[in-house]
Amino acid sequence: MSKVLIFGHQNPDTDAIGAAIAFAELQKAMDVDAEAVALGEPSEETRYALDHFGLAAPRVITTVKPETEAVMLVDHNEFQQSVSDIAELNILSVVDHHRIANFETANPLYYRAEPVGCTSTIIYKMYREMEAEIKKEVAGIMLSAIISDTLLFKSPTCTPEDVNAAEKLAEIAEVDLESYGLAMLKAGTNLADKSAEVLLDLDAKSFPMGDETVRIAQVNTVDLKEVFDRQAELEAAMKADSEKNGYDLFLLIATNILDSDSELLAIGEPIAKVEAAFNTKLVNNRAFLPGVVSRKKQVVPQLTAAFNS
Repeated sequence: MSKVLIFGHQNPDTDAIGAAIAFAELQKAMDVDAEAVALGEPSEETRYALDHFGLAAPRVITTVKPETEAVMLVDHNEFQQSVSDIAELNILSVVDHHRIANFETANPLYYRAEPVGCTSTIIYKMYREMEAEIKKEVAGIMLSAIISDTLLFKSPTCTPEDVNAAEKLAEIAEVDLESYGLAMLKAGTNLADKSAEVLLDLDAKSFPMGDETVRIAQVNTVDLKEVFDRQAELEAAMKADSEKNGYDLFLLIATNILDSDSELLAIGEPIAKVEAAFNTKLVNNRAFLPGVVSRKKQVVPQLTAAFNS
């Protein structure tokens, strides 16, 4: 078999990078020539985790074809969230915890999708099923991914399987789960020194909904006011990005990781669909979303239903 590149989605979060690293290590244990790569630079949160466990950040790629045609996807399946030449590649495996959409292959493949809070939880289970050793540093980055995706178990996407995996991985990684988890999450909330353009690209995904393309960015913070003091700057950047890339609607979800609430900023049309999705009324392009922390479970499905109604 030729070399296999393993990667998560564009604008990678801690799970996209952590799952790629962990899955690549598992493939190597099966004598596959695999390398974890990334479709973007790691965030501060992810860098904190990588540095803590002595791991190098995967190299960043924009295309695959110059190197190989064989790839494995983690933490995503939708082509618009993947590498630019994904349609030309041979996808051997997918391990994911998101909806399945805009995805097809010419050849059979291994596909594993489970409704858990984090892709790294699934990969942890695969290690156990194969009775493969989990190195301390690999356990650490998988643990970090679970903490990130579940907001230290506060997200409604979190399942008992995520909690169990995190507890076992914390033992292997030799860290205190609660104190490490909070420190890592706080490392990702340093927003003051970032431009609006950078903030909006930290964790953003595009979704086709009806006949529109909806861009949804999410940032974590410990102070919503800090984010919305920059509303004019953010709105200008959202409009510019929408014009450049053809987004009909651009949403920013700012999530307070301490209170487990979010505030929404929306630019574009149709705003009526956004208001219907969250049963709210936008004032000054904003709406408070109590208890909303998960884009995957509390934002995308609601918007999809509103656009399809």
